[in-house]
Amino acid sequence: MSELDANLVREKIRAYITRELIRDPDYDLDDDEGVITEGLMDSFALADFAVFVEQEFGVYIPDPDLTVDKMDTLSQMVARVMRG
Repeated sequence: MSELDANLVREKIRAYITRELIRDPDYDLDDDEGVITEGLMDSFALADFAVFVEQEFGVYIPDPDLTVDKMDTLSQMVARVMRG
């Protein structure tokens, strides 16, 4: 994927998290903000996120990758989607 695609992935994930998971579309989510460690999302929301990623981008994220260590920030989430 090109850099433009990475930016599109970033904005789609950011919109999904703010609208669907934390339910505050005006929230200014920073790329490196800990969405789980800061309490914006819980571990159950990660499962919803994984379903969204598979439907939206065709990328399956296995359960071992759905951890706080691997998926706490928007940057980590985008990097994981870009790896496929």
